[in-house]
Amino acid sequence: MERYTGAFEEAVDGARQQERHYQLLSALQSLVKELPSSFQQRLSYTTLSDLALALLDGTVFEIVQGLLEIQHLTEKSLYNQRLRLQNEHRVLRQALRQKHQEAQQACRPHNLPVLQAAQQRELEAVEHRIREEQRAMDQKIVLELDRKVADQQSTLEKAGVTGFYVTTNPQELTLQMNLLELIRKLQQRGCQVGKTAL
Repeated sequence: MERYTGAFEEAVDGARQQERHYQLLSALQSLVKELPSSFQQRLSYTTLSDLALALLDGTVFEIVQGLLEIQHLTEKSLYNQRLRLQNEHRVLRQALRQKHQEAQQACRPHNLPVLQAAQQRELEAVEHRIREEQRAMDQKIVLELDRKVADQQSTLEKAGVTGFYVTTNPQELTLQMNLLELIRKLQQRGCQVGKTAL
């Protein structure tokens, strides 16, 4: 008798999973209509069905939420690093202006043109250094964000989310961003495990 009860429960669970898959697939199909037509064409029924299957147990929703939180923390940290560098540069410029003003006030009039020429060279050297430091910081930020994207792609690929793999192809990245947006919209609609409101 227990064997029949277990088989019946498995059948009921299978039917629930099938119904849940259908609900997710239906919700995805309606959300895809909001995307540009060029991306709608790339999201076949099979792709959407595979995505719905990956979303069934709710793990992918949690993974996406975790990745989003990590991304926000990373972006905030990088933004703060850039702000600190900009503040250091602002302080450096102010100190240099102050130093130049004091030197000009203490300078004898006949030496002023020589002093001003030397100060101009010093100012240009400082501005060049500032530009180089800003460029290096911006490159560091871009590389860090690129690494985060690759980490996210790899994580979602390992989680079995269709359409995700490590790539730098702009079209594929845009497609992946659209897939993520679909997942987030489903999440906002409350389409996680056990919730029926679509």
